Amino acid sequence: MTARRNRNRSRSRRRILPQPRVMLGVLLIVLFVGVLVVQAYINSEFTSDHKDSEVGDQTGVPLAIRGGGPIINTTGGQESSNRLPPRTIALTFDDGPDPEWTPKVLEVLKENDAHGTFFVIGSEVARHPELTRRIADEGHELGLHTFTHPNLQRVAPWRRSLELSQTQVAIARAANVRTNLARFPYSSKPQAIDETNWKIVKEAGRDGYLVVVNDMDSEDWQRPGVGQIVRNASPPGDVGAVILFHDAGGNRAQTVEALRTFIPMMKQRGYRFTTVTEGLNLAIEQQPDAAALPLLPVNPAAAPTDRLRGSGLIWTVRVADGLVWLIAGLFLVVGLLTIARTGLLLVLATRHARQRRKRGFSWGPPVTDPVSVIVPAYNEKEGIEAAVRSLAGGDYPAIEVVVVDDGSTDGTAALVERMHLPNVRVIRVPNGGKANALNTGVALARHDLIVTVDGDTVFEPDSVRMLVQPFADPTVGAVAGNVKVGNRNSLVAGWQHIEYVIGFNLDRRLYEMLNCMPTVPGAIGAFRREALARVGGISDETLAEDTDVTMALCRDGWRVVYAEHAKAWTEAPATLEQLYRQRYRWSYGTMQAMWKHRRALTDSGPSGRFGRVGLPFLALFGVALPMLAPVVDIMLVYGLVFWELTDTVVAWLMMLVLQLVTAAVAFRFDRESLLPLWRLPLQQFAYRQLMYLVLIQSAVTALTGGRLRWHKLHRAGLSGVKSVPAAERPLVLPKQGVAPAVDTWPPSLDQVPVVGHPAAGRATARPAVPSQTPSHGA
Repeated sequence: MTARRNRNRSRSRRRILPQPRVMLGVLLIVLFVGVLVVQAYINSEFTSDHKDSEVGDQTGVPLAIRGGGPIINTTGGQESSNRLPPRTIALTFDDGPDPEWTPKVLEVLKENDAHGTFFVIGSEVARHPELTRRIADEGHELGLHTFTHPNLQRVAPWRRSLELSQTQVAIARAANVRTNLARFPYSSKPQAIDETNWKIVKEAGRDGYLVVVNDMDSEDWQRPGVGQIVRNASPPGDVGAVILFHDAGGNRAQTVEALRTFIPMMKQRGYRFTTVTEGLNLAIEQQPDAAALPLLPVNPAAAPTDRLRGSGLIWTVRVADGLVWLIAGLFLVVGLLTIARTGLLLVLATRHARQRRKRGFSWGPPVTDPVSVIVPAYNEKEGIEAAVRSLAGGDYPAIEVVVVDDGSTDGTAALVERMHLPNVRVIRVPNGGKANALNTGVALARHDLIVTVDGDTVFEPDSVRMLVQPFADPTVGAVAGNVKVGNRNSLVAGWQHIEYVIGFNLDRRLYEMLNCMPTVPGAIGAFRREALARVGGISDETLAEDTDVTMALCRDGWRVVYAEHAKAWTEAPATLEQLYRQRYRWSYGTMQAMWKHRRALTDSGPSGRFGRVGLPFLALFGVALPMLAPVVDIMLVYGLVFWELTDTVVAWLMMLVLQLVTAAVAFRFDRESLLPLWRLPLQQFAYRQLMYLVLIQSAVTALTGGRLRWHKLHRAGLSGVKSVPAAERPLVLPKQGVAPAVDTWPPSLDQVPVVGHPAAGRATARPAVPSQTPSHGA
């Protein structure tokens, strides 16, 4: 009872706590989304915050403010404003610092011995702290222009306070100073202040800021020409003025040239140029009660705590910027790789299809040599009978089926034995893995042409015959068949059907043309015994034994080709959990095989050709592209939320159209109905994300040197599936002495007839298990 309670408690804990990969995935997603939101915030991507507002009701704004000067003081509960003294100009610059235009403005000011006040945007300060420091070091004044340049009327009070405080700490870290001045984006002159703006001005005053608007607007942002900018900025008579320019936000060449003209011209009129605070102090000194008013320092020293907070803020901006730049770069790489892959597929796969359909195409004389079919089976009771009957009942004249039961505990071997098929043998071996079972089967096979089949796979009547025909060419060492998804009615399996046709079968046409086929699928493949012997048999050093042995054959100089008419129907995982386990094993095993054969990169001869063509191709398009593909979806989500909706949707639809074109070509080559492609758009939002996680986890496991055990998938069996009507498969005329083909495919158990074997009668051959498992390459 205690043990049972412990098991129940353990199962309960497993149900409550998510699996580590789920927790890691969620954590990464949350972190990623957080960084993207930060990036959108600092880049002012929330477009609703960045729109001008009309002037509203001004009833509650004091006349002294509306008719007063551009420097508004609401600190300490007071409500006053100040103008600059006569013949005094405070040049102010908004929206910087900008790495291109701010230095040019600073050079013009230095040339004319003038100082200005720069109302900076906090996010740009975080990006260009050295430029901000230069502004202060050269005697100019810094002021706040918010952190992301929003219209403060459109944001919440907490956000308004944050916009100012973040900019303050960014300045503190960049230049070791603080400022008492603030200017709101989209503000203009005192007479334009309405009740909403007045409330915001008083909020800033409570935080200790003087709010600065302007007397004259150069309107340089409209780029009306140098002469017009100078006229807009020139104050009438001898009045003092706070004048608005911009040192960022676009091309400011006209601004720079206008300043070269404007400053000497105004000096000739007797004007002096000061910062805002210096001009305010001059105005205070000229007032009758000036002794009661304190003078303000220009760029007072920052508090150490503000510098510390500023450091964290600047690093946050840098990380967010770096990540988005990385995503943008990866997006470009993915786009180029996708276009390159699509181009290669359409060109080379089309050429492959044309060659095969060319009149008179033949591998050579018809191959009729006897064939041994090896079926490694571990707990395959759901599908083994249908698989064996389809093999034994095919139209190939000379075939033996060798079922190697790899220590099954569900009675798989007994099921095959009870079928009493004369050309079928059952070999029982202790559980030693798929590679060991295959090598045992090859060692005990009677013939030199070897076909390997998974225990859950059903062959069409002509599949073996079609599969072995390329062996008429003596340079061919292995043949990859056409794997079809039999249980494609479910959504998950339907997605895999699309993937098999596009990602596997179309790719195999491409790989054959490049003579670098990386994988002969375990579900349907054929080998020469001589070729297997030369590479040492099927290795158990990786989890992808089919990829491993195929790469070895390519390196040994054998041709590996694709037989598209040799079809095998397999049961695809029906749930996302099973699919994840299967693809995790495949991906990890493929990476193992690539690492194992890495020395081919520096070899000469056929091995070197495979290493310099096949391995890079597989690394780019089989590993790198799928791993980087998530940036497409990330950019889609980012664009839908923060960018122009129309442009984002159009870009995504173009990518989808590219995929649909590729899919249509692949389905046409495979003579498949295009109807399942309606699932392709949905596949982008669910299935692909799972594949991303699979590849990422596989890469992490490979890099950390982790070990991955074999995952046995749950099988329901294909015996009852009626996925492919007879009208959709080529007509196969049975040879004399062979039972006719069945009406549906894959067949049910009672539809596949027993093929007689004159020498064996009705007894099943069961040779004794050898005392030692045959070695690789036996």
